[in-house]
Amino acid sequence: MDLNSIEAVARPHERAELTGFAQGDAYLAGGTWLFSEPQPHLRRLIDLTTLGWEPLRADEDGLTVAATCTIAELDAFDAPAGWSAAPLVGLCCRSFLASFKIWNTATVGGNLCMALPAGPMISLAVALEGMCEIWMPDGGGRRLPVVDFVRGPLETALAPGEVLRAVHLPIEALTRRSAFRRASLSAHGRSGVLLIGTIKGDNLVLTVTASTRRPVRLGFAGVPDAGALASRLNADIPDTLYYDDMHGRPDWRRHMTLTFAEEIRGELAGAKP
Repeated sequence: MDLNSIEAVARPHERAELTGFAQGDAYLAGGTWLFSEPQPHLRRLIDLTTLGWEPLRADEDGLTVAATCTIAELDAFDAPAGWSAAPLVGLCCRSFLASFKIWNTATVGGNLCMALPAGPMISLAVALEGMCEIWMPDGGGRRLPVVDFVRGPLETALAPGEVLRAVHLPIEALTRRSAFRRASLSAHGRSGVLLIGTIKGDNLVLTVTASTRRPVRLGFAGVPDAGALASRLNADIPDTLYYDDMHGRPDWRRHMTLTFAEEIRGELAGAKP
């Protein structure tokens, strides 16, 4: 869609050029949402892709994903053999259920900054204990866990003028065993429920997304029994936190969350799901 209110497009090539952010400005990465509907409040776009950020960097500390990394680039990443949680990358990429045209344009950072409950890059980054690197307009920076970055539908922790630079996935999370469950109301529909469990030793971590207004991450010392797991979910996810839209009613999302959580618990404990 043409955005006929845009008066200027800035194409910075270094951080020093990211100045003067004002009302009516918007950062542009893939733009798959930005150009999907009218944006009459916008006057200027700031194209982050001209900064030339390296999409992916893997080292002994884990994986750093640039905010401008496309879904296609992330899905094509060939993870080291010891990264047992790496299959989650492909599973979450395919949870977009989008065409190749979207995969080649949509970005990891864009999906996080949209902060929709069904955002699969949110699911991936929270489950793998992602840490946001944020550039501040005064030239400084800060770090924030992805689970705290996404506050609710279309709401993030970014202040005006701040830029999500990258997300770091630590090696400890990438070398966990994992289990994945997802459901939607139609074969090609948006995720209504998406749960990921990871475990290393006896430390189980359960991440709940899509069914809730914001991501919920639950850690357990040991693998709980079925009753303890259900009690924790009911205590930490009140009914008001379950999302309600055309892709699923709250009671269905709650039921599927409890069902998938128990399946994941059984799978990662070594039992049949």
